[in-house]
Amino acid sequence: MTSTDIELVEKANTAFYEAMERGDFELLSALWLNDEISCVHPGWPVLSGRGEVLRSYALIMANTEYIQFFLTDVKVSVAGDTALVTCTENILSGGPAEAAGELGPLVGQLVVATNVFRRTSDGWKIWSHHGSPVLTETEDEEDEDSPS
Repeated sequence: MTSTDIELVEKANTAFYEAMERGDFELLSALWLNDEISCVHPGWPVLSGRGEVLRSYALIMANTEYIQFFLTDVKVSVAGDTALVTCTENILSGGPAEAAGELGPLVGQLVVATNVFRRTSDGWKIWSHHGSPVLTETEDEEDEDSPS
């Protein structure tokens, strides 16, 4: 493993999120392996195969007017031709508003993600993406848990 490998994986990981932000389905598709791939979006079942996975992104892009990812806690490790990226996706998104031409309310969400990449002759490609929501306690829940 070289620092160049880590940099290339970081670049591929960043390209994945930037493609989502821009709604660039063609680029997003090119970032995935052509082999058997898998994806878990928060709250969704496991999606397997290129058709199912890419269809899910097409649906998300078609129904999301605005999305921005702020990645934190990014960690990259490379072992041979496989790389693992873990990160926290701090997501800001909004869908279409009821009034034409306006953006709906923006919603923030925290998701922890694991992205697995495989080295190919065309560079690092996504093999699997798994996102899980981060559940946070509200102040009311914290008060209920504390002893009286």
